[in-house]
Amino acid sequence: MKLLRVGPKGQEKPAILDAHGKVRDLSGVIKDITPQQLTPAGLAALRAVNVADLPEIVAPGRIGTPFSGVGKFMCVGLNYSDHAAESGLAVPQEPILFNKWDSCLSGPNDPIVMPKNSVKTDWEVELGVVIGSKARYVELDQALQHVAGYCVINDVSEREYQIERSGTWDKGKGCDTFGPVGPWLVTADEIADPQNLSLWLEVNGKRFQNGNTKTMIFNVAFLVHYISQFATLYPGDIISTGTPPGVGMGQNPQVFLKNGDVVRLGIDGLGEQRQTVHAWNAELLD
Repeated sequence: MKLLRVGPKGQEKPAILDAHGKVRDLSGVIKDITPQQLTPAGLAALRAVNVADLPEIVAPGRIGTPFSGVGKFMCVGLNYSDHAAESGLAVPQEPILFNKWDSCLSGPNDPIVMPKNSVKTDWEVELGVVIGSKARYVELDQALQHVAGYCVINDVSEREYQIERSGTWDKGKGCDTFGPVGPWLVTADEIADPQNLSLWLEVNGKRFQNGNTKTMIFNVAFLVHYISQFATLYPGDIISTGTPPGVGMGQNPQVFLKNGDVVRLGIDGLGEQRQTVHAWNAELLD
């Protein structure tokens, strides 16, 4: 299943993408797509729905995040060896973990609004893993059983805030609009191998990132297993699994986003995002 939410901010309605790419209205079945719908029981109930009988949303308009009530938004740093190299950093011996604040969440095509005085806003296409059942001290061979599905994430990052302003990476990761998610959540049963997905990103039509999840240092199963040793994972938690090479910080000379830039990104089978970059404008956040 491909689950999504459409409509203005705060007024999104639940929907599902049918086999022909048509958006079907789920609001007669459920009020919203929440973590409860991402559990094994919740997904089973949705699979029982005859999608062809649902009304089509002919002009869906804005797409929001694929589900509401996101819990933890956890991220993995330097999880592709070639990205570590372009960053001038050693390949980590264990996963590097950091967080994005839930206030950074936005729809896949919503604007990226750079924070005040930003000079180094950067891009990162990443595979997002959405948890569907409680995971605590999970064994490696059982880890993928806790995954509800996958999605596209742009881990937008302000490098000056992240690296040059002291403290943790989180400062440069959780600014408003820095967490586009979607366009939809693709349930795990539709992804035969999360370690063989091509992912890419373009800025103003120029391809900067081309990668494949097979080159991850720590794969999806290991990340769920590993993170569950430090924090209990719950339905609706997101793990963003790292980015392949080609970020702006890794260019020579470095390239960062500016007002008016257009970012496009996508992952095989998971859809595409498109964002226009804006200088600070609080009106675009509400």
